[in-house]
Amino acid sequence: MKMTRIVILAAITALVLLAAGCTENDNPLRPTPGAEEFSADMAVSWMDLATDLAKAERWTPPSASRLFGYAGVTLYESVVNGMPNNRSLVGQLNELEALPEFSDDKYHWPTVANSAVATVMRSMFANSTAASLDAIAEMEDFYDEQFSDDTDATTYERSVNQGKLLGLAIFGWALNDGYPQFNNCTFTPPTGDGKWIPTPPAFAAPLQPCWGDVRPFALVNGNECMPGPPPTFSETEGSPFYNEMMEVYTTCQNLTTEQRTIADFWADNPGQTSTPPGHSISIAGQVISVENKKLGFAAETYAKVGMAVADAFISCWKTKFEYNLLRPVSCIRSLVQDDWVSPIPTPAFPEYTSGHSVQSGATAQVLTSLFGQDYLFTDHTHDARGFTPRTFDSFFDYADEAAISRLYGGIHFRSAIEVGIDQGVCIADKVLALQFEK
Repeated sequence: MKMTRIVILAAITALVLLAAGCTENDNPLRPTPGAEEFSADMAVSWMDLATDLAKAERWTPPSASRLFGYAGVTLYESVVNGMPNNRSLVGQLNELEALPEFSDDKYHWPTVANSAVATVMRSMFANSTAASLDAIAEMEDFYDEQFSDDTDATTYERSVNQGKLLGLAIFGWALNDGYPQFNNCTFTPPTGDGKWIPTPPAFAAPLQPCWGDVRPFALVNGNECMPGPPPTFSETEGSPFYNEMMEVYTTCQNLTTEQRTIADFWADNPGQTSTPPGHSISIAGQVISVENKKLGFAAETYAKVGMAVADAFISCWKTKFEYNLLRPVSCIRSLVQDDWVSPIPTPAFPEYTSGHSVQSGATAQVLTSLFGQDYLFTDHTHDARGFTPRTFDSFFDYADEAAISRLYGGIHFRSAIEVGIDQGVCIADKVLALQFEK
């Protein structure tokens, strides 16, 4: 008898909703699904596409890191209203004073996120190749077609429009971060003993020397977390600097097969890969997928990792062009072997600190806070390039290997590597100090 009454009540409810033009998804008696009820696949796909396009367009590491920072924040802000225990980053990030408000109406959170990220990506790649823009459109259309069948038409349209408004607002915020002014600037490197000079084989001008003045996300400015100076340049045998130079030279002259593999695996050269910050985003995505995390968790993860790598490159570049230390190849050629070349190409900017170390340390600190201190994982980032996947006992195990790879590659001294990890941890701690939870 009780079951009969339940069936009758359910039938009456369905008829009322049908008469009102509602579908099951419109049911006012049914709570709106939160962001944690949806798969993270869409978020992972978008961030994977961001790394693919950074590679295709041959973006530099600083430029790529900026993309990942804004894409991560966009993902988070698009679904945070569907995360009851979380809060927006408005008022917490530099100059992010307001974003379009969400109404009390129902939203389909994956649709909001798809629309918002597509809008930001399209804006940031506006001057890129037609192939990249087509890839963004195809990704958006793929999920549009899927999500339009997952909710009612009114909620779907509301979600699409909200996502577009949010994406445009975040891109408007990005336009004021100093990128047009500081992406490329006039810079005359200082001269003197131990100062950076262009390196072989290209002897190119320094890359993006004013990047340290781009507006960061969580740091106050590029000076925050800047470490003290490197060892004092010296040509005297037995001095700390000379010993570090000889460590690079001796190590590279006697590289083991494993050391060379590590140097190549972590080279992450622009054009060939999605650059070091793209490698960090790839690792984050792999762990999210392995752990079968949901949309809300993925959005928070990408926001934290994206901001960490973005601020890492701002802080690192500020440090590099503050101290303007020469590269190992320059002093080795001058003091040890005049035709020496580094095992991997030396990038065109000062040595201290190591960008790989700073951004890897920042990523490791963030991922450790999210997944735990002793998290075993395997990195498949370069499977398609023919590299054997590498397994790590923790995120700092990975960060340490990525960092020391630059000594094996002959392009960094040990102090830049070790201090760089600590610099990255400092940056990550600023990101983690943001209030994500209510």
